[in-house]
Amino acid sequence: MIIKAKHFGLITGLLCLGATTVNAQRPLIQTKYTADPAPMVHNDTVFLYTTHDEDDAQGFKMYDWLLYSSTDMVNWTDHGAVASLKSFSWVTRDNGAWAQQVVERNGKFYMYCPIHGQGIGVLVSDTPYGPFKDPLDKPLVWQKEHWEDIDPTVLIDDDGQAYMYWGNPNVYYVKLNEDMISYSGDIVKLEKTPEHYQEGPWLYKRNEHYYLAFASTCCPEGLGYAMSDSPTGPWTTKGYIMQPTQRSRGNHPGIIDYKGSTYAFGLNYDIMHMETFKHHERRSSSAAKITFNEDGTIQELPYWSDTVLEQIESFNPYQRVEAETMAWGYGLKTEKMPDGKIVLNGIDNNESLLLRGVDFGKGAKKFSISAASIVEGGYIEIRLGSTRGQLVGTVEITNTGGMDRYATMSCDVKGAKGIHDLYFCFKSSAQKDNLFFLDHWEFYN
Repeated sequence: MIIKAKHFGLITGLLCLGATTVNAQRPLIQTKYTADPAPMVHNDTVFLYTTHDEDDAQGFKMYDWLLYSSTDMVNWTDHGAVASLKSFSWVTRDNGAWAQQVVERNGKFYMYCPIHGQGIGVLVSDTPYGPFKDPLDKPLVWQKEHWEDIDPTVLIDDDGQAYMYWGNPNVYYVKLNEDMISYSGDIVKLEKTPEHYQEGPWLYKRNEHYYLAFASTCCPEGLGYAMSDSPTGPWTTKGYIMQPTQRSRGNHPGIIDYKGSTYAFGLNYDIMHMETFKHHERRSSSAAKITFNEDGTIQELPYWSDTVLEQIESFNPYQRVEAETMAWGYGLKTEKMPDGKIVLNGIDNNESLLLRGVDFGKGAKKFSISAASIVEGGYIEIRLGSTRGQLVGTVEITNTGGMDRYATMSCDVKGAKGIHDLYFCFKSSAQKDNLFFLDHWEFYN
């Protein structure tokens, strides 16, 4: 699991306890290193597809693509890996699962995946959760004379024409056919690359303006953007969504409209910096609300940790909630089991999990959780507001005889009324590490 730096313990404790700091922007995902965030909105839900830096990565060590989802922008559910390099039979590389994007058309979900050094492939699924399969058994695009075929982005315009952009250091595009797995015409290379363009393009449209956001300058990289009146340009560089800063290194944009607001996603090294400032490619995804000027240009954002990401609706605890759903869970891990189930593990004594803005209404009376354990003396304190806040229940996690043998455990709940930040505080009187596996939980009123 991720090892927490001793010098950061006090700071993380303050973040848990301080009511004014809990809304400060921290990386969306803490259980894994996630990069190149590619959001998609479907059925009133944000589906966030990311690349995955391995925990021990020095340089780029990337094998698969992950999925997270949210309906409130702050509490995210882990769905595990939905595709990998092994999803392509023609891929011979064992590393290089770089920045992808998923779009929906006619009830199908298309994932455009760069394989560094082997072009851009496409996978298709009937659901946003996968499984994603290769319909071509070959690359969609591969310009073998160079290694510039990375970081695809796709936009389906209002007239139904789809465009795919990509490239580093040059920018290319094609017009995709309606089947989304082939294209018409030639590959077009932009005659004029937007100023400060590095890589990681993201194509977005708002009103009649087209936006090409990108990782800009180097190094460090910020988030730049250009605008056009046409999906094929010419593109005029407008400036930065976020200035380059020494507080980070790389970046990669994603932009969506969701529930009346527009959000920019990007990456940073903030989770890694909680452990070390020695540089490794271990990145984390963040998001912030963006604002437009009257002429369509974008107001610059400060650095991620200097923004506030507001929760846009309260969280309902009176439903089955996957245990790998959280706003903050530094030190915890998630794992996909052989049966495909995602569980929360890597749970050590005195670690905690936070869900923001949980609406208990007139009051919860009972709590249940599905857990597996091989130790005695484990329990979970249910607290409101902070890790030292009001204790409303304690559930004992008993020895189930195996980490693959789950049982439902429950406790009474008293005092959980209204809207609060919810903390699960993990405890044990007998063991320090790897206390139990958790599957799902639910409150009852």
